[in-house]
Amino acid sequence: MPVINESDVFHLDGETPVHRLGFGAMRLTGEDIIGDPESPENARKVLHTALARGVDFIDTADSYGPAVSERLIGEALAPYPDDLVVATKGGLLRNPDGEWLPNGDPDYLRNALLGSLDRLRVDTIDLYQYHRPDPDTPFEDSVHALAEQKDEGRIKHLGLSNVSVEQLDEARDIVDIATVQNQYNVGDRESEDVLQACEEYDIGFIPWFPLGAGDLGEKESVVADVADAHDATPQQISLAWLLHHSPVMLPIPGTSSVDHLEDNVAAASIELTDDELARLTE
Repeated sequence: MPVINESDVFHLDGETPVHRLGFGAMRLTGEDIIGDPESPENARKVLHTALARGVDFIDTADSYGPAVSERLIGEALAPYPDDLVVATKGGLLRNPDGEWLPNGDPDYLRNALLGSLDRLRVDTIDLYQYHRPDPDTPFEDSVHALAEQKDEGRIKHLGLSNVSVEQLDEARDIVDIATVQNQYNVGDRESEDVLQACEEYDIGFIPWFPLGAGDLGEKESVVADVADAHDATPQQISLAWLLHHSPVMLPIPGTSSVDHLEDNVAAASIELTDDELARLTE
């Protein structure tokens, strides 16, 4: 039975420990990330299994459903274990057509935070992340609004998502930033400069789309070869590479399947050789 490596820990803001393989709860919703899942009971089972396998970092967002993922987490897991960190995000709306629409208006963010607190059944969000910069709202205004909520005790740690190095630096001038969540995987490293900045600042880097939905571009054949050598799946090798690639990497693979969850957890135990790492990285 796979379990998380107890010694592989990152400290958010240098203080709150989380194991470096978390769980992304986006898939615990209906089709196209809209509405309730076909089986809420299965969704709750996935969440309970994640905790049973040692996962102590769950990531969600108010736009997943919308509101469905947060509500399911609150129903299934609250009151939470003392060592569990539940992260959520705000600042990205869904419409009935499935579009993702940024909204960084300070009043909207304050209201969105209150909704997340209610659905997650907490007084303070462990990690609240600004989901996506809004081109119609000055970035610093959005960050200031969330920094004020942190000062008022509604947010413990503050993170960003889908940002550049310049935006990260701008936010760091306003408030301590604990994490950055950008798209990143073995086949897509456009955010490599952001990852390097996070390493320099000791900020957790949460790669979304960590498996690339199986599309790993020119790395696909290399990943398949390494997977064969370890009697593993390409998805497991993709996760293992992320964990080896950077000490600040916090992958959060998501699934609505208990079997896939356990496969993902098992990936944390795969030891890649120096040659394999070089082939995957180059």
